[in-house]
Amino acid sequence: MVCSESVEIIRGQAQRLDLIKSFDEMKRWRVDDGDISKSRCACPRIIPKQGEQKRRSQAPSQRGLVIEKRELQHEKDGLSKKHMNKRHRPSSPYSPMQHFSPYRQPLATITPVSNDDSLSLCHEDFIKKILSRPFKVPLPNYQGGALNRALGVRRQGARQPLHDPYEEGALVLYNPPELSAHEQMKTDLEKLPVHVVVDPILSKVLRPHQREGVKFMYDCVTGNQIESNFGCIMADEMGLGKTLQCVTLVWTLLKQSPDCCPTVTKVIIVCPSSLVKNWYNELGKWLGSRIQALAIDSGTKSEIDKNLVHFMQQQGRRTQFPVLIISYETFRLHAHVLHKGEVGLVICDEGHRLKNSENQTYQALTNMNAKRRILLSGTPIQNDLLEYFSLLHFVNKGILGTAQEFKRRFETPILRGRDADATDADHQRGEEKLQELLSIVNRCIIRRTQALLTKYLPVKIEHVVCCSLSVTQRELYKKFVSSKMAQGLMSERATLSSLAAITQLKKLCNHPDLIYDKCVERAEGFEDALNYFPSDYTTKIVKPELSGKVLVLDTLLALIKMTTNDKVVLVSNYTQTLDLFEKLCRQRNYQHVRLDGTMTIKKRAKIVERFNDPSSPEFIFMLSSKAGGCGLNLIGANRLVMFDPDWNPANDEQAMARCWRDGQKKQCYIYRLIATGTIEEKIFQRQAHKKALSSCVVDKEQDVERHFSLGELRELFSLNEDTVSDTHDKFKCRRCVNNIQVKSPPEDSDCNSDLSQWNHAADKKGLADVLLKGAWDSSITFVFHHRSHEEQRKTV
Repeated sequence: MVCSESVEIIRGQAQRLDLIKSFDEMKRWRVDDGDISKSRCACPRIIPKQGEQKRRSQAPSQRGLVIEKRELQHEKDGLSKKHMNKRHRPSSPYSPMQHFSPYRQPLATITPVSNDDSLSLCHEDFIKKILSRPFKVPLPNYQGGALNRALGVRRQGARQPLHDPYEEGALVLYNPPELSAHEQMKTDLEKLPVHVVVDPILSKVLRPHQREGVKFMYDCVTGNQIESNFGCIMADEMGLGKTLQCVTLVWTLLKQSPDCCPTVTKVIIVCPSSLVKNWYNELGKWLGSRIQALAIDSGTKSEIDKNLVHFMQQQGRRTQFPVLIISYETFRLHAHVLHKGEVGLVICDEGHRLKNSENQTYQALTNMNAKRRILLSGTPIQNDLLEYFSLLHFVNKGILGTAQEFKRRFETPILRGRDADATDADHQRGEEKLQELLSIVNRCIIRRTQALLTKYLPVKIEHVVCCSLSVTQRELYKKFVSSKMAQGLMSERATLSSLAAITQLKKLCNHPDLIYDKCVERAEGFEDALNYFPSDYTTKIVKPELSGKVLVLDTLLALIKMTTNDKVVLVSNYTQTLDLFEKLCRQRNYQHVRLDGTMTIKKRAKIVERFNDPSSPEFIFMLSSKAGGCGLNLIGANRLVMFDPDWNPANDEQAMARCWRDGQKKQCYIYRLIATGTIEEKIFQRQAHKKALSSCVVDKEQDVERHFSLGELRELFSLNEDTVSDTHDKFKCRRCVNNIQVKSPPEDSDCNSDLSQWNHAADKKGLADVLLKGAWDSSITFVFHHRSHEEQRKTV
């Protein structure tokens, strides 16, 4: 009798798994009616105890499925069709006709029908072959590898890393400890830690400093850098690829750990609203369909809450959207949803927004249940050390004590020692406290400057151009600084209305057109100011000759347009100044685009893409520094004009970094326009003070000079008419005689060096930029200039 049911069950299984060829490898089974000892059937025959009823098989009958091969085999074995078509009828009355599956648990003693070990091995190999087929995820275009596991088979032996740590160019973030042969014998192989290796699709595109940055961040967020602390600050300057480094870290943490499981399952990236789309695009650019990100910046409150609830409820490996990208404003408004669960990692881009520990955004992020935190900022120190403390306290709470303890222990002695009026004792104590602070923070902050970009980018020539005021500007300026308004400010009796007038004074340095409405209104400080305007004055057109800076800009743009095919970015802190630029462009027939705070994110991306197209006709890109200073890539232009300075040097540096970045192929020129002897020079000097503090703490430069006392910085409301550069006068420069440079800057200086180490030019002879030479006679009085690096000439 043939065990047809067993054969057909296995055959059906093989057909469903497309392994029909392997079926032919199985041995045929048969049962001889008369002599069980001669049987070759692999099915055991169960001999029941007397009086015990045998259980019927629950498997469906397969008697109707008889194949020709089986007939031939049985004929070969001497069995007739009669024997094949009839089931064996046991002689015992207690054994009714039935069939038993070889996979059922026997009810009585099993007597093997065959001792054919080779048949048993063949069958086991066949079953293993079926069960080791990888499971295919039933999703279209799915390429993930996390779930490609052998179905029903537990892996044996030591665990393996996801990527080969010994491959050439491999970036290994974690090396397991080496064990002796004796230790390996005592250790469970399935519990040994494995290497953590960056995915080769990312490691092959990382530059050396980026590989270092990824390793540093991994060590920090896994607690290897500082025990019981899992945060860090990535303080690389603009253009060094902080985004790519974070994408690499996120992908690694989501897929790997020394324990062969993800380190984190959910990541939140918080950034300015203008960068939400940029982060989403960067993840897609480097990882493609391997990862799905959820980007949220707009929508109704209920829609956003629904998406955030779904994100927070995801668990384990099957998380559909492991990365959430959200703006600071949206995070603050919906923090109550994000506080309801745990998040593996939080990344805060442009993290200097968290400098004030009292604001709601800082509090909302601090209250997140997220152990690992990374803060990205090219300018971690913007105003004072207490803001720096807030950033460090956010990523590693308590590492510097409380705010009061930090102020008493570090901030006060460091600032006192760096004041120009400091005694030798103050200076020494300040240096000691600075070194103590650095020894703590250097373990959780990494900082590289743009000097690294010199290997990959063309030369950048940066200028600080001092421009004299026009006659109209000078008279209006003198009237304001002699008013009761200005006198009140200098005596520290400032009110909100008087502080607002400072802005009007700054606008006057740009062009009288910007304060004309205040003059018409006879606002405080501008009474009777209309008398200083020309009789035919109108705001409908721009008169460049009424402003020294606009006159220089108008001349420079004309020279660029007529002699080159370069594009220009114009940056200002005021939308009124951008309005002025638009009038000028229409008068000169310059094609232009404009980006300010009123523009939607979607529209911003479109105009940036169009401007960067070399074939586009736009000559000028107008940019509001506060609206578009962060994250924009404007490599379509290679000349940038920073028309007015900001109190915060970080805003200016962010805006000036839009052109000189990855992808730029042409030599870049940066022009910072400053009104000579005015409040703009005082603002610029204050920036130098802040940059010196930042260099001292973050860049770790020890020789940054302090040129201005705090008392001098308070003298904002005065006009120095007898100077070509008030800033240069403050330097007490030893390299110049009668404002003429007689000694070159140090060989190792560049655009990141202190301004006193730049080239100084009181006439156009010392300028390297031919076009700026052509604009000198318009109203330029002095120029500081330097280049990023020397151009490497290719040898033939």
